[in-house]
Amino acid sequence: MKRFFVGILLGAGAILPGISSGVICVILGLYDKLIDAVLGIFKDFKKNFRFLFPIVLGGILGVFFVGNILKVLFERFPEQTSYCFMGLILGSIPLLVKKINSEHQFKLRYLLFAIISFIIGYLLVVLEGKINLGNGIENISIISLIISGFLMSIGVVVPGISNTLILMCIGVYPIYINAISAMNLSVLIPMGIGLVIGGLTFICIIKFLLDKFYMQTYYSIIGFTLGSVLILYSPLSFNLTGLISVLLFVVGFCVARKLEK
Repeated sequence: MKRFFVGILLGAGAILPGISSGVICVILGLYDKLIDAVLGIFKDFKKNFRFLFPIVLGGILGVFFVGNILKVLFERFPEQTSYCFMGLILGSIPLLVKKINSEHQFKLRYLLFAIISFIIGYLLVVLEGKINLGNGIENISIISLIISGFLMSIGVVVPGISNTLILMCIGVYPIYINAISAMNLSVLIPMGIGLVIGGLTFICIIKFLLDKFYMQTYYSIIGFTLGSVLILYSPLSFNLTGLISVLLFVVGFCVARKLEK
């Protein structure tokens, strides 16, 4: 049952702008186990299937359930919702730093990887909306949807890189959200195919990086996470909406910090 609820959180991470499913896995201490289970599925099929099945089932429910809620929240309360998610993301950073430094010795040069990945994350935000595969469902091809799913898998697999940020940058996020709300299989199936192909590809890459360059990889993850927060930022208004946004930011930050306990 616990892994089922973890799956719901991961499904939410596949929907929420600026939030990475990979970061949620890291925070919950399941990232390495998930990678090993996926890559070793045929080595011990029964064991790995029992581990993955409730997570996958919960993830599917999380995508469709949270997707509909999120669509309403961002349409009606965009500023408040964004600041709440910013708090959640920033609150998870100290936990991530504590985790990796407890397992390996910190060296100052690792900060360079965080800085470089932060700059890349910032540039992705600057490029948002400039790279566009299609402005509407009638203007996007099946190949473009498969490519979108493939690129989306980077954010699903790599902690700190938001898959929804990637979809926003290529102009497919509205199509993605609307397809989930309407259960539009003509969009979801091609994207799912690309997601599976990309997921397997990037899991192998991230496994290699974690085995060979653990600290460098995780500090890059931190940089990407901080850079991805910028997609949610907007100047606050000095009114009730702005005050509520600040309060929700604090609540989100505190909730993320509570995960450590």
